[in-house]
Amino acid sequence: MNNQMKRKNRYKIWPFLTKLGIIILLILGFTAYNLMKTSDAQTTSALASQVQTVTRYNFIRELAPAALQAQKEDKILPSLTLAQACLESDFGQSLLASKYHNLFGVKAYGNVPTVKLDTQEFENGKWITISGQFRVYATDEASVLGHSKLFVNGTTWNPNQYAAVLNAKDYKAAAKAVQTSGYATDPAYSAKLIQIIESYQLQKYDQAVN
Repeated sequence: MNNQMKRKNRYKIWPFLTKLGIIILLILGFTAYNLMKTSDAQTTSALASQVQTVTRYNFIRELAPAALQAQKEDKILPSLTLAQACLESDFGQSLLASKYHNLFGVKAYGNVPTVKLDTQEFENGKWITISGQFRVYATDEASVLGHSKLFVNGTTWNPNQYAAVLNAKDYKAAAKAVQTSGYATDPAYSAKLIQIIESYQLQKYDQAVN
């Protein structure tokens, strides 16, 4: 009698163990799948970051000769030229830069090629979207030239508006002078320029011409 009961109990345990094994396998499979998904997401994110880094350094490298030429002709620090181009054009990726070769967000009116686009301005303590008339250039090099001539010639209402930029001896002074001279409305503009210069070591281009 006892042996029969033991055999019956064994018969009851096997289905339970089988179900338990299936559940464990499902849990392990689900965990492995999630780990693979996480790994794939991390890999994709890492690749995207690498592509972005390469794209940014390529933009800087390709624009550097024009920035060095601007320093030679107009005494504009190359680090400032490159940092402003990076910031204003999102490293050449903005519509204004990629399609119209305006790397510095230069606005224009009158008898010159222009395009009307929305832009962000900081007014009365907040960011607002306005429609601006921007200069269109034939090439990125022409944009760099226009940028340096703006600093040299100033504006129609103040020819000496950017005198402090021209007199700056290092990138920190130049970045601060750009903001105090009224180039941009962003209150953190000079800090952003300095951060870009130091992150991408753009000051090395200043040393190349000293």
